[in-house]
Parts: sequence; C-alpha cells; structure tokens
Amino acid sequence: MASSLTFKVTRQNPELVRPAKPTPREYKLLSDIDDQEGLRFQIPVIQFYRHDPSLMAAGKDPVNVIREALAKTLVFYYPFAGRLREGSGRKLMVDCTGEGVMFIEADAEVSLREFGDALQPPFPCLEELLYDVPGSSGVLNCPLLLIQVTRLKCGGFIFALRLNHTMCDAAGLVQFMDAVGEIARGAPAPSVLPVWQRELLNARQLPHISCKHHEYEQVPDTKGTIIPLDDMVHKSFFFGSKEVNSLRKLVPPELHNCSTFELLTACLWRCRTIAISPDPEEEMRILCIVNARNRFNPPLPVGYYGNAFAFPVAISTAENLCKNPLGYALELVTKTKSDVTMEYMKSLADLMVIRGRPHFTVVRSYLVSDVTRAGFGEVDFGWGKAAYGGPAKGGVGAIPGVASFYIPFRNKKGENGIVVPICLPALAMERFVEELESMINDHTPVFITSAL
Repeated sequence: MASSLTFKVTRQNPELVRPAKPTPREYKLLSDIDDQEGLRFQIPVIQFYRHDPSLMAAGKDPVNVIREALAKTLVFYYPFAGRLREGSGRKLMVDCTGEGVMFIEADAEVSLREFGDALQPPFPCLEELLYDVPGSSGVLNCPLLLIQVTRLKCGGFIFALRLNHTMCDAAGLVQFMDAVGEIARGAPAPSVLPVWQRELLNARQLPHISCKHHEYEQVPDTKGTIIPLDDMVHKSFFFGSKEVNSLRKLVPPELHNCSTFELLTACLWRCRTIAISPDPEEEMRILCIVNARNRFNPPLPVGYYGNAFAFPVAISTAENLCKNPLGYALELVTKTKSDVTMEYMKSLADLMVIRGRPHFTVVRSYLVSDVTRAGFGEVDFGWGKAAYGGPAKGGVGAIPGVASFYIPFRNKKGENGIVVPICLPALAMERFVEELESMINDHTPVFITSAL
C-alpha cells in the first residue's frame, strides 16, 4: 500500500437519504447484547471497486445507483433510518423516525492503481474518503450509518461506510450491504429479508449469571499498561500458507488440527505480549470474537442482523505466555472458543442487565475478530466484487490498539492468505516484528505495509 500517497477529494454537501416509501413510526428495542458499552462506537468499513467496461453498470454513475438503491433498501431496513435513544437502565432503542442515513457524494483525483498492489489497511487519506461530518458521530440522536461514495479518475470508485456498532455485527452489516447491492443490480427486494427479533438475545425474566465471564471483570490498571495513544505505528502483516505452515510446525502434533484462526491468535497474543514487555506476573488477556448464530437451538433466524457474538477470554501470566512454547497459548485459545454456548449467551445477556451493560476489560487485553468469512469482498453493486472489502483500519473501538481484524487478502504474487493490521507504539512494534519473524522458519519478513 502506498501509505505516502496523497490526493485531493472534492465532496458535495452531506445529505440524508430517506426510505423510498413511508415506513412505520415506532420504537424498536435493541437486544441486551447490542447495547453493551463496548459496542457503543462507530466502526469504519471500506470497499474498493475497479472500472470494468465489460459490465452492464460500466456506463452508470455509482453515486446515483447506490444512493437510489440505498433509499429502496431502507424501506426494508427502516430502523437504520432512525435514531438511537436511551431509556431507563441505559436501555437503547431505535426511534424509527425515517430521517435517513447520512450520504456523501465525492470525487478523488486519484486512480485505483495509485493505491498500489496491496490494498489493505492503513489506507492513505482515509479521513477524506470517509468524512466525519461534524455532529454526526455520536451514539445517540445521530445517523446510524454514514456512507461516502467517491468516484476515482480511472472509472472505479470507493464505497466507505461508518456504522453505529450497536445496530449490527459484521454478518448483519454484510447482509445489509448485500441487500443494497442486489437492489442496485435491479432486484425488487433483498433475497434475504431482515429479521429484527432482538428479544431473542434479551436477558431472561429472572436474570442470573450462570457462566464465568472473565471478559467483563473490573481489572485495575495498576502498572499503567493500557497502550498510550501517542507514537502509535500501524502495520499490516500477511499470513499465507507458508507462514501458517511454519507456525503449525511449532506446536505439538496433537494440536495440528487447530484452525488457522486459533493458531494465528495464539501467535499474535504471544508476540504482542513480548513486544509490550509487561511485568512477568501480570495477567494478559486475549478476547476472541465468536459468532454465536449457530450455537443457539434452534439457530437464530436467517436474516437476523443484530449483534450475535461474544468476547470469551483466555488468561495467562505474561511470564507463562512468553516463556512457554506456542502450544501453551494455543491450548488456551482453543478452549476459550468452545466456551460459547447458548447458555453462555443467555448468561451474558443477564450479566448486561444485572451489571449495567459494562465495557469488556481493556487492561492488558488484546481482541481479535476474524472477518475472513464475513463476505465484505463479495458485495456487488453492479461493478463486480470488491478489489478490497472490509475494515478500514485496525485497532478500532474506544481504545485504539486493543483490537485487530483478520482480513482475507491476495498478495501481489497471487497467494491467498490473511492480512492482520496491528497498532502498537513504535518501540513495541519493532520488538513485535522481531519476535514474529523469529517464529517463521526462514525469517522472511511478513509485514507488508506501515504508516506512522
């Protein structure tokens, strides 16, 4: 990625796109999973589309096509056109006002090829491609979606979106974006109709915490280990089959059938801990986002677009994590993922009501989210699949540097793999790179882009 690339973006005045037809005026409660403190922020997503003159949509204006499709899609997804309000007990609800979502039309003096072969975070001039309209970024009483479509001088375009995370998770957002794409390509309605039913993830009538939820423990930051926001470096790391196989050789045979997600998570947790050099006796935490849709019996209905995941956590002292082989961290991660059951989710919803919807602990924590199968890259507005689709940056959330995404990626050699954006202070990033390279057998550098 050409991180030093600069270009001019000309934006039209922001506008509100309303549903194309009248929609119900009502209040719709979010679930007790949706409205937890840790999801009360805006999350950015970005999609890059190439110019392909062979496609039916080649001669059309993507701004007009998407704006019109968005209005039609909001007839089905009308809560997105409303505004969040907060009731008693910090309960969030959507006031379905039909006011609309924020939309920006823009043009950029740059072509897609100038972004380079490696389209992945960090993206140059992101604040120009997804403009933060003053007064629009609050959680309450603000647009729930902000969308900017930027035409490029090569005929391609960039679709950037900012979502109020309380409304949906990655799977729910892709479902909505797919619906916009289908209608943009001429469908009269989405093939998957949206399902609200947030009550399915509400606390029980007699709430009781029946499982352990270490991710919501109140951990004091006695040693000042929350990562400072100054001097942060943003790098992306590529893991193809060679890198993954090298890591797999570092774990005992009985763990070889672990998933790539589990293996990478164990590796990155260990490397990151070594990099930030905490006191040896300090407890370090890895939070794994686990999609719980199919862990319900019966599963959540097709079309459900609310947040349906948990943050189960593995815990280890820094000394054990750093001094033990990779298999030690891997066993902890594998067990943690299996903790998420239907009972776990019910207990989690109960905890939110009992404890006032707390934030997950960020002290000595690292959170990873696998979006390799979310489908961002498959979203098609009529110009084919995205050249890149997914999170716009790493380390999102209230505390930058705590979270990383696993994003599907094809490098310039044509190899498919996973790219992981990491945010760390400069000195810690140097140590992280050294440690990671030492775990890859032939010491080939795996980081592929950086930005200060």
